[in-house]
Amino acid sequence: MLKRKTDYEVFFDVHYLVLPVRMSWSSIKMTIGGFFLALFLVPVAAYAEAEAADAQAQLLVMPQPAVAEPTPEQLHQELRVLKETMEKALNEMDIETVIANVTEDVVFTTMNGDVARGRDGIRKYFETMMKGPNPRVISVRAKFEADDLSRLYGSDFATSFGSSKDHYTLAGGESFVVDARWSGTMVRRDGRWLIANFHYSTNMFDNPVLDAQRKVMLLVAAGVAGVLMLIAFFVGRARGLKRAK
Repeated sequence: MLKRKTDYEVFFDVHYLVLPVRMSWSSIKMTIGGFFLALFLVPVAAYAEAEAADAQAQLLVMPQPAVAEPTPEQLHQELRVLKETMEKALNEMDIETVIANVTEDVVFTTMNGDVARGRDGIRKYFETMMKGPNPRVISVRAKFEADDLSRLYGSDFATSFGSSKDHYTLAGGESFVVDARWSGTMVRRDGRWLIANFHYSTNMFDNPVLDAQRKVMLLVAAGVAGVLMLIAFFVGRARGLKRAK
């Protein structure tokens, strides 16, 4: 037992530094218990942290539930909405709505044989035909009818075809109706359909433009024939008078 407070005391010829504060046996037991408890809790906490990290990693690599594919009826309904949207935009000459519903590399073959490529090409075509300083078309009223349901190739590709009865009013005041045929190719991107290709045509042998040209040609031919008849009449009369003399 240590009997006096000194800076150093000897125990078996070894000098020990005496602590200035004596610790009771209960304090020593608590200290030792806390030490062993810490030795136990540290690996347990590390193990729990590792388990949590493993669980999080498993969640990240687990396959996510697949998004349900749209049904064919849903796809057809979306295509009907697209047709109605484009028909309304064309009739209102809303070029920007037309542009918003086509792909960036769209190809549009027009009724007069022009080919517009890309969104800028379509915008330029419509501005030239309908919006420019010298528009050829003042107004158009189109009604698109599909011959059958669109043909679906998976859930992101479709083709369609049908007819259209179009009412045109030209810059010169002429107005006529064209029975046209059309076909289109659509692709579905980010949940919405876009037109990738559209072809527009009419009967080259029987259409109102040709009828108007035929009428003009007939009128010109009739006028030329009348002039020739008058020339022949006067020439014949002059010859008759000359012979009479």
